Amino acid sequence: MKRSLAGALVAGAMVAKAFAAPAETLPSASHFLFWTPAEQLIGYRSIEKIFPTRVVKRGPTVTPLPRETAPFDVSYADGGEQLNVDRFMEKHRVSGLIIVQHGRVLLERYGLGRKETDRWTSFSVAKSITSTLIGAAIRDGYISGLDAPVTRYMPELAGGGYDGVTVGDLITMRSGVKWNEDYADPKSDVNQFAFQPNAGNGVDPIETYMAKLPRAHAPGTVFHYDTGETDLAGLLVARATKKHLADYLSEKIWTKIGAEQDAVWMLDQAGMELGGCCLSMTLRDYARFGQFFLRGGDGVLPAGWVKDASTAHVATGFPGEGYGYFWWIDAHGTYAAEGIFGQTIYLDPRHDLVVVANSAWTHADDPADWRSLAAFTAAVSRTVR
Repeated sequence: MKRSLAGALVAGAMVAKAFAAPAETLPSASHFLFWTPAEQLIGYRSIEKIFPTRVVKRGPTVTPLPRETAPFDVSYADGGEQLNVDRFMEKHRVSGLIIVQHGRVLLERYGLGRKETDRWTSFSVAKSITSTLIGAAIRDGYISGLDAPVTRYMPELAGGGYDGVTVGDLITMRSGVKWNEDYADPKSDVNQFAFQPNAGNGVDPIETYMAKLPRAHAPGTVFHYDTGETDLAGLLVARATKKHLADYLSEKIWTKIGAEQDAVWMLDQAGMELGGCCLSMTLRDYARFGQFFLRGGDGVLPAGWVKDASTAHVATGFPGEGYGYFWWIDAHGTYAAEGIFGQTIYLDPRHDLVVVANSAWTHADDPADWRSLAAFTAAVSRTVR
């Protein structure tokens, strides 16, 4: 009898294996910003299988997101075409879209083969979370304030372009340090800095790279988008708190917002989180973070931090757009965390509205794609109004 049962189990396993889906081929880590459209669909939801990461642990309780039962859609014109939600998602390769107003889900959709339990990488949306941790560290007394010099916490930067740069300069992209953010150029700073080898001397290789950069402008005077500086901001939080960035995020935010899954954060060559990139989470947890921030930070942040962070401190050079504490600010009081290839957390305090989109655009940073995304989020704001 036992032999017959064992034989049946073996036979069943063989049949199951024969009909199982073939294992996915993971894309190469060395071509992260140049993955093909097919590779994006696998890689963006599988970061922890491709790169070293650290877990951001969730708490024991999941905060529910109640759902409205009425159907929700938008209708708007973009580029001479009339679009709705389905067409927007199809046209812009959206893997996940969630719209939350007053804490209730108006719409939640998935595409590109993604399931609701799949995490998706954030790219530069992580920057806004890193600046939020700067605020938490100031409230906790680990960082003295936005006027503190960066070199107080990172003395390895002294004697170079970061002399005289404050924490406030850093999180508003006004350090004045020269930087090339061209994603299409394999030799640009943004494509080189995070892959510097670890020298094993106790100094993070990103710090070593950034310390060598020359100054282009006086600190605090000119906005220049610089992903390297957001990684410095993350390293600064880790130095000040003496905690891994993922652990501090778990302690201060992830356990408090009732996240439904652990997040994962990509690490640099020295095993430190990349403060400017690649925090992966589920679609609903993106929305939970958006609600946490929109509602003032639930006592985790200094008084007035959200208002200051979502105020334009500098013009970006794009019409009607300013920059806050690693947040993009528009003229209507709405603001967003944004990442290349179509990631966003859009917040509209006028209507207590959170819109999250995760995407796999075919181009990292095409202005036409950003205009289309802005047209969609503006249409959502008009519709809920």
